[in-house]
Amino acid sequence: MQKTKAALGLAQKAGKLASGDTSVDNAIKTGKAKLLIIATDVAFNTKKNLKLLAERYSIPAYEILTKEELGSAIGRAQRACIAVLDANFVKMIVNSISQRVD
Repeated sequence: MQKTKAALGLAQKAGKLASGDTSVDNAIKTGKAKLLIIATDVAFNTKKNLKLLAERYSIPAYEILTKEELGSAIGRAQRACIAVLDANFVKMIVNSISQRVD
């Protein structure tokens, strides 16, 4: 997961992430979000609502890392969800998730 965390950090520095419930919700609804990452330890209803929203807008969603780990990866406080806004970062992150190389 180190590569995933590093890719998320790069995307944050490049300004290609939306984090936090409101920002992620807006990014999805405006069509800017290309990938949704949901923390593994969010509340059931939050997870359900995020997954439904992603499905409605045809955005792939992954459950990885804890809220603490997601926040730490992007240099912020705990985050329940992150939306990736750039297709190149999406490729990088999805590849790192599927490889599971630390």
